[in-house]
Amino acid sequence: MSKHPRPQLRLFDPALVKPALAGAFAKLNPRVQVHNPVMFVVYIGSIVCTLLWVDALRGGGETNAGFIFAIALWLWFTVLFANFAEALAEGRSKAQAASLRGMKKSVWAKRYDAAGADGRWHGAAWLPRRGEELAKDDVVLVEPEDIVPLDGEVIEGVAAVDESAITGESAPVVREAGGDFSSVTGGTRVLSDWLVVRITVNPGESFLDRMIGMVESARRQKTPNEIALHILLIALTIVFLVVTATLLPYSIFSVEASGAGQVVTITALVSLLVCLIPTTIGGLLSAIGVAGMSRMMGANVIATSGRAVEAAGDVDVMLLDKTGTITHGNRQASAFYPAPGVTQEQLARTALLASLADETPEGRSIVDLARRLRVDDRPIDGARLIPFSAEHRMSGVDIPLPELEATGGAAVVAERVQALRKGAADAVRAYVQMLGGAVPADVLRTSDEVARRGSTPLVVAEGDTVRGVIELKDIVKTGIRERFTELRRMGIRTVMITGDNKLTAAAIAAEAGVDDFVAQVAPEGKLKLIREYQAEGRLVAMTGDGTNDAPALAQADVAVVMNSGTQAAKEAGNMVDLDSDPTKLLEVVETGKALLMTRGSLTTFSIANDVAKYFAILPAIFVTTYPQLQALNVMRLASPQSAILSAVIFNALVIVFLIPLALQGVRYRPVGAAALLRRNLAIYGLGGLVVPFVGIKLIDMILAAFGLA
Repeated sequence: MSKHPRPQLRLFDPALVKPALAGAFAKLNPRVQVHNPVMFVVYIGSIVCTLLWVDALRGGGETNAGFIFAIALWLWFTVLFANFAEALAEGRSKAQAASLRGMKKSVWAKRYDAAGADGRWHGAAWLPRRGEELAKDDVVLVEPEDIVPLDGEVIEGVAAVDESAITGESAPVVREAGGDFSSVTGGTRVLSDWLVVRITVNPGESFLDRMIGMVESARRQKTPNEIALHILLIALTIVFLVVTATLLPYSIFSVEASGAGQVVTITALVSLLVCLIPTTIGGLLSAIGVAGMSRMMGANVIATSGRAVEAAGDVDVMLLDKTGTITHGNRQASAFYPAPGVTQEQLARTALLASLADETPEGRSIVDLARRLRVDDRPIDGARLIPFSAEHRMSGVDIPLPELEATGGAAVVAERVQALRKGAADAVRAYVQMLGGAVPADVLRTSDEVARRGSTPLVVAEGDTVRGVIELKDIVKTGIRERFTELRRMGIRTVMITGDNKLTAAAIAAEAGVDDFVAQVAPEGKLKLIREYQAEGRLVAMTGDGTNDAPALAQADVAVVMNSGTQAAKEAGNMVDLDSDPTKLLEVVETGKALLMTRGSLTTFSIANDVAKYFAILPAIFVTTYPQLQALNVMRLASPQSAILSAVIFNALVIVFLIPLALQGVRYRPVGAAALLRRNLAIYGLGGLVVPFVGIKLIDMILAAFGLA
C-alpha cells in the first residue's frame, strides 16, 4: 500500500521566507514583544540605543554616533532574527494548513427528511442539499463517487472509502455501521456500495476544520517544562539587569576615586546586558514549541496542543487497546472444529444458519467460510432469525419441525422448533445448561486451545447439544513487535488492555511483544487503571479508536486516537493519527523527546555563551579605569569598541545559525539519561563555550580589517 506524499517545503523555501520576513517586522508591535520577557528587554535596549544615537547626532551623545548606531542596528537585528525564527515556524504550520484547506470541497449532499416505512433510511426519499447547509444529526446518503459532506457515523450500509486526501494512504478502507469502524470524515470519497451517514458536527466544526484551525493558528498552551524554563530565563534576566544597573554608579565612583578612566556609557551597559541575558534560547523558545507541533504534522499526526507533544516525551507508561490498535480488529472465521460424532460439514451448515442474522463482520465471515467449504446455504422456509444481541452474545435461528400427533382420534399438526445458536463460549454454555445439556470435555479443550493461540472461540449448539467450535482469528499488525522493543529501550512500559478473556489476551500480548496486559476490562476499568498509574506519579499515554475508549482517552496525559476510530474517540483524544498506525507511537514519543532535548540543548548552549561574552565586554568597558583588566582580554580584541560591537553582532547572528536546529530539532537517540547528559554537555555546553570565542574573534578581525571599530 503506497502513500500519496504530502508536499514538503524546504527549511528556507522562498514561499516561507518572504512572509516570515514580513512577519518579523509585524511582530515588532510592543503588544507582541511583551509576551517574551527576554526579548522584550532587548527590544527596550534597542529603543534606548536608538534614542542615544539620535541624541549623538544632535551633538550631545555619550560617545561616537557611528558606534551607537552600529550597536542599535545590531540590537534591532537581534529582535528581528528572533521574530523571524518564530514567524518561520508559524509559516510552516500555515503552509501545512493551506494544504489541508485544499482538501475541503463544496459538495451537494443527499439529505433524508424521514426514514422509510420499514424504519430503514436506505430506499427512502431524499432531497439535494448543499454541504454547508447541513446540520448536526442530519442523515444523508453517500453513494459511489460521492464526497462525504461532513464528519459523521455510518448507521446503515458498508462501503469502501478513499481517505487518501486525509491520510495519504492510497488503499481504500472499509466503513460500516456498528463497531469501531463506523466513523467517516468529511472530504473523503465513497468508492463502492453506499452508506447512510448521520452527521455528527455542524459546518465549520468538522475534523478537517479543527485540523486547519489547530495547525494554522499554532495556538498552544505552555507546557510545565516551558513555564519552568520561562521562569528561569526571567530570573536570569532580572539578575543580570540588577547587576548591570549597579555598574553605572560603580563606574562613576571608580573614576572619581582614581581620577582616571572614563565612566561607562549607557550604550556599553545595554550591550553587556543584552549579551549576558539568555537571548539565544529566549529568541528561539517559541519557534521550538511551534516547530514541535509542525514536525508532528509532518508525521501525519495532528496534535491539539504543544502540551501533548511535550508530554509524549516524558511518557513512561503506554496503554494500548487491543482491537484496532495492536490488531487489525477485523476478526475472521478461520476454522471449524466439530464435536465428537459431528462432521465438519454438519458443523459448518449449523454455524452458517445460526449466523445468517449476525450482521457483525465476524458473523459475515462465518457465513463466507462455510460457503467456501461448499456447504449448502439454501434458506429454510419459515425459519425465524435471531439477530445477534450484545446482551446475550448469541445469534441463531429457530427452524419449525412440524409433526403429527393424535388427539381424540384425530390427527393434528403440532409444531416443534429446532433452535440453532452460535455465540461466545460462556454464553452458549449457559444456554445449553439451561436446556439440560452439557458441553463435552473435548469441546472445552478445543475452546481453550483456540484461546491460547490468541484467537477467539465461538461455540455452536443445536438445542441442548453442542456441535463444535469456530475459531475467529485476530491478526496482529505488522512491525508492531519491533516498535514495542524500541519503546522498551526508551524506558516506556507497554500495557495491552482488552475486554477479551485472559487466555486470548495472553496469546496476543506474547505475539505483539507488550510488557504486560490486562484482560476483561470494561471502559470503567481502563479509566481506573490510568488513574492508578497517574497516582503513582507516572505520565500515561493511551491509544484507542472506539467509543468505549473515550473516557480513558480523556483521562490520559497523551491520548493518540486512530483516524479510523469513532467520532467520540477523536473528540476525547489530544492527538489523531491520520494513518491509523499504532506503530506511529514510536514517532510520537521520539518527537516529544526531541522537543525536550532541543529546548535543553539550546538552553545549555545559550547559557554557556555568556562566558565568552564576559571576557569580551567586561574588560572593554572598564579597561580605561582598571588597566589590569587587559589581562582578561584573552581573545586579544582590537579595541574596546570592537570588542563590544563584536559580541553584540555574534549575539544576533548566532540566533540565525541556530534557526535550522530549532525548527528541525535535535535528533533523539535511545540512550540512558546519564549518557544523554554527558553528550549534551560535550556538544552544546562545550560548544557554547568555544564557538563564541571563535566567532567574536573572527568578527573583531573583520571589523578591524575594514576599520569599522
